[in-house]
Amino acid sequence: MKRKRSKNKNKILTIGAASVAALLAAVFARDFIAGGQQKPQPVVQVQEQPKVHVLTATTNLPMGARLRQDVLQWQEWPEDNVLPGMIVREQDENAMEELAKARVRVPLVANEPIMDSKIIRKGDGGLLSTLLRKGMRAIAVKVTVESGAGGFIMPNDRVDVLLTRSVDDQTFSDVVLENVRVLAINQTSAADKTDKSAEAELRTATLEVTPLQAKVLARVQSLGELSLVLRGLAEREDGDLADDKPRLSPAFARTGGGNIHLYRYGKFGVQAAQN
Repeated sequence: MKRKRSKNKNKILTIGAASVAALLAAVFARDFIAGGQQKPQPVVQVQEQPKVHVLTATTNLPMGARLRQDVLQWQEWPEDNVLPGMIVREQDENAMEELAKARVRVPLVANEPIMDSKIIRKGDGGLLSTLLRKGMRAIAVKVTVESGAGGFIMPNDRVDVLLTRSVDDQTFSDVVLENVRVLAINQTSAADKTDKSAEAELRTATLEVTPLQAKVLARVQSLGELSLVLRGLAEREDGDLADDKPRLSPAFARTGGGNIHLYRYGKFGVQAAQN
């Protein structure tokens, strides 16, 4: 009898333990399932800003460069960020073709919008005036291949201007100007690619000088032959900003009472103001 009661008691304990285990398993399963379910995230709707297409440069463009179609592109631009002066395709679909003969007034960088204020359209004026620095003038002098360093002088080079003349069967040479910037050779400017055929027909060099220096050059051209002496790029690397300007040579810049007086070899004289 006692053994039967013991067996029944063991059965009850086993059933109870199994029930508790099942209950715990159900609780764990509920928590696991609940933990695995993520709360739905709110959907954020981004309203796309209206865009247009503005004309931009595909590459860096120096001052005076021609706006060929291969250096222009239409680029998407937020409509709210369009500034006055930008060229918009939706407003002028033929703008790229119309600018085929336009020039760059100031240097542009790649992907920069083309602004009306930064370009010179056909009929707006000459290119050379945009290449001149403030206070400077452009003057053309006659040169030959021989007097132009064999045709190797190019726009943007720096030269010295040499005057060669004959007096009493003697030949003399004087440096008139030093460190002069060449703006153009014949009709080729610093913004164009130089053609070899143009070099072979070297006729004129357009130089950037001060108003006084232009007067001196105009006077001395009739006294003899002018030659251009090419200066090395290395001379500019160690110079300061003041060295970037052209200057009259000492022989043509002798001061006296605020004016310059030159009387050489008893044959001619040049008078002008200090440069």
